[in-house]
Amino acid sequence: MKQKFKALLIGAVLSIGLNGQGLAATGKKEQVAPSKKAQPVAGHKTARKSTSGSAKTAGKQQVSKHAAAAPKKLAGVPKASRFAASESHSAKPIRKVSMSEADAGRLALHSASALVIDQTSGQALVDKNSHDVVPIASISKLMTAMVVLDAKLDLNEVIAIGEEDVDGLKGTRSRLPVGTTMTRETAMLLALMSSENRAAHALGRHYPGGMPAFVQAMNRKAQTLGMTNSRFEEPTGLSSNNVSTAHDLVRMVTAAARYPEIRILSTTAEAKVELNGRIQNFGTTNPLVRSDNWEIGVSKTGYISEAGRCLVMQARVADKPVVIVLLDSQGKMTRVGDANRIKRWMESASLSTGRKQA
Repeated sequence: MKQKFKALLIGAVLSIGLNGQGLAATGKKEQVAPSKKAQPVAGHKTARKSTSGSAKTAGKQQVSKHAAAAPKKLAGVPKASRFAASESHSAKPIRKVSMSEADAGRLALHSASALVIDQTSGQALVDKNSHDVVPIASISKLMTAMVVLDAKLDLNEVIAIGEEDVDGLKGTRSRLPVGTTMTRETAMLLALMSSENRAAHALGRHYPGGMPAFVQAMNRKAQTLGMTNSRFEEPTGLSSNNVSTAHDLVRMVTAAARYPEIRILSTTAEAKVELNGRIQNFGTTNPLVRSDNWEIGVSKTGYISEAGRCLVMQARVADKPVVIVLLDSQGKMTRVGDANRIKRWMESASLSTGRKQA
């Protein structure tokens, strides 16, 4: 009897021990390992790659209010750009498209005119009404910037916003009151990044010979670039008489990309600018500039009712340097949607080619 009781006691003890181990194992399984934090993106980008290989920045600039303390003249791409980035974004996954979309003719673009040129081969990858002569709105400001830079005017010289710079065509608003002073470089930044019409108009008005000489220089530059179907009437693009074609604008964007100043200023995402003793924030009009999915070298948007929503870019897509021109897109975000559709189609076609070669 004692032996039987002893055997039962030993069995109970063993049972308790095994159950304890089981509970311990279960506890380990239920403990969720702490999730790995996403590697933080650098808090402040100092430069991005541009299509032409120069340093590119998207971000904040501390602009001094007068020439004495203004940043040094942009003679080339600075080692560390003055326009430090203010925002970082985690890379977003690229949507894989079906190969049935790999035919450019099936791209459902909402822009009335569209042209995508492979800069390496000169091949037109997408062509939709590229020879239609249409108003181009603020895309004109790329020509404005080129004319200013061609004249080799002092970018640190202080210019003022005058009554003449107030929009009398469309009645658009501006954050630059009459009497505001800024360097020529700051005016160019606001014209290219934020599409400030008064800044662009002031650049033309402060040109040697005034506005008539400036407009003549714009049209002369267009002729030099072979833009045979283009005409400029003023520097802002508010006039519907500023007209061009998608085909001509590829030439203009390609030329603009040769200016380090335009590459930097047109792809700045956000800037802090001191005007009239107050710090003001200005941002880009092209949301794709902020996206880590895009590598953009030159950017400009435009809008007036006659032109619709317009967008031109030089970018690197599917490892190809391309110029993208989208004109007269109806709807606030459709030009951005068209650009993303083109990008996905090019990436899909590139993947398909890679599989065939493999």
